[in-house]
Amino acid sequence: MQIRPISDLRNRANEISELCHETSEPVFITKNGKSDLVVMSEAAYERLQARLELYSKLDEAEADALRGDRGTAHDKMMRELRRGL
Repeated sequence: MQIRPISDLRNRANEISELCHETSEPVFITKNGKSDLVVMSEAAYERLQARLELYSKLDEAEADALRGDRGTAHDKMMRELRRGL
């Protein structure tokens, strides 16, 4: 985990950018010794957003299952998908 002071964001922005892209990890920025910002590459952000969307869909599916919704059988879904193509 990379932690940098906020002055590095101003003085070493290119270095922080390269670090984010090379490691695919966020860089944590501190201000007055306390956590303030998180900087990450766009690719890392997109992966994070996709993961959150997946978790949201899994939560919806779990809620449906708890309400008794059994979903659609695999063979029926495959027929419907093939019909749509």
